[in-house]
Amino acid sequence: MFGDRAFSFDPEFFLATVIAFVLAITVHEFMHAWSAFQLGDTTAAEQGRITLNPAAHFDPMGFIFMIFLALGIGFIAWGRPVPVNINRLRYGKVGFGLTALAGPASNLVMAAIMVAPIRFSDTELTGFAGLLASQIIFLNILLAAFNLIPIPPLDGSKILTGILPNFWFPYLARLEQYGIGILLVLLLLGGFTGYGLLFEMYRPVLDLFWNLIIGPTDLSGFYRE
Repeated sequence: MFGDRAFSFDPEFFLATVIAFVLAITVHEFMHAWSAFQLGDTTAAEQGRITLNPAAHFDPMGFIFMIFLALGIGFIAWGRPVPVNINRLRYGKVGFGLTALAGPASNLVMAAIMVAPIRFSDTELTGFAGLLASQIIFLNILLAAFNLIPIPPLDGSKILTGILPNFWFPYLARLEQYGIGILLVLLLLGGFTGYGLLFEMYRPVLDLFWNLIIGPTDLSGFYRE
């Protein structure tokens, strides 16, 4: 996921972003592991991934990039991917798609739960608590939208695998080895051209989720271009 802030160190923003990101990633990866287990694949469970302990989902490089993101520098960040064995899942590739969908769906649910008391009551966001709540809402929506891009290893490609006819499965599987490279090329092109190619790919979905969950709610302390 990406940050678009110009560099300017803000301790409260930094701390709120780190906390919000860790929560979003933890719930996201937990739901991948839990849904895979429910569908018959115990691979993630055997590795201790069905837990809300952030340490189980920690990726050193992803965390470093997350620090850059929290500092306001436009980088991608991630948690440790949950291993899923499609051959052990009930419903095969459909189960694979459902397991992938569980991650983004959990982020949307978390955002909706956080925004509910703000949107449907007179509750106001103020101070650090308000900034933290708004960052949790924003980063969960952003994480859900970004992960729905249909490029490996993002969840969107796995969901696509579950939807498309079996004919396409070998082609999508081969694309897996090039996915990271494709994402990096799109990211670099955006940096060189000044046009956020990758952002434009998920922006319509981000706007849709934003309007559905946030609506006209005023989130004080909330940053969005």
